[in-house]
Amino acid sequence: MPSIFLKIKEFFLKYEQKIVLIVAFCLISAVSFEFGVLQGQKWQQKPLVIEKPTQTPTLDQIAQNEPPASSTSINSVAKSQNLKANTLSCAFVGSRNSNKFYLPTCSYAKRIKPENVVCFKSAEEALGQGRTESKCK
Repeated sequence: MPSIFLKIKEFFLKYEQKIVLIVAFCLISAVSFEFGVLQGQKWQQKPLVIEKPTQTPTLDQIAQNEPPASSTSINSVAKSQNLKANTLSCAFVGSRNSNKFYLPTCSYAKRIKPENVVCFKSAEEALGQGRTESKCK
């Protein structure tokens, strides 16, 4: 038994410097890894949550399921949809608050509030009211 301890002691004395370097390298690596894990947790982004929008009922469903007290909201939805449909049936549209007129497919025409839409059968009719044509395509 004493010979085994003697051999171990000679081994450590002979390779003492290399053993200390290896142990120090392993300790530094472990500490660096743990530091990186902790920093990674701090930088981790919150999960992205995608919410599915609630399905809006159609006008028919609203009319069948809603009590009469909310009929004003139904009427306003119906009016706005009817005005948008009417806007597309016009040859040209304009706003009551503007002196320009547009094609119904123009992005500017789509921005006009439904209650302010003015419908024209022709460009001449709009020009006759003192309006100028938009260059929107």
